[in-house]
Amino acid sequence: MAEYLQRGEALDYTNATDNLIPNDTVVALKDRIGVTGCPIPPGKTGSLHMTGVFEIKKTGTAAIEMGQTVYFDGTGITDAADNGKTGDERAAHVKAGYAAAPADASGTSVLVSING
Repeated sequence: MAEYLQRGEALDYTNATDNLIPNDTVVALKDRIGVTGCPIPPGKTGSLHMTGVFEIKKTGTAAIEMGQTVYFDGTGITDAADNGKTGDERAAHVKAGYAAAPADASGTSVLVSING
């Protein structure tokens, strides 16, 4: 049995850090990202957008094609699924979604349809 609760476009998120999470901040969850819909003070609950197209800082140096899967590296968006290191130093990046428009290699941001 399943009871419908909400559309899921935005979800409640509790800030478990000691710092304010500003509005429009990318938050890495286990296997996806959300974008804060309001400032979230430490210990408080606010909203995370879980769908939509957002302009996000691009940290990768490669060109990104429209429709290409992109990842959040903790700072911004890259085309790389991991940090490129091997062994214990290898760290996977969180899947962010896909590029909603192309981005040049020298571009500083990319349009991302998150969690798509």
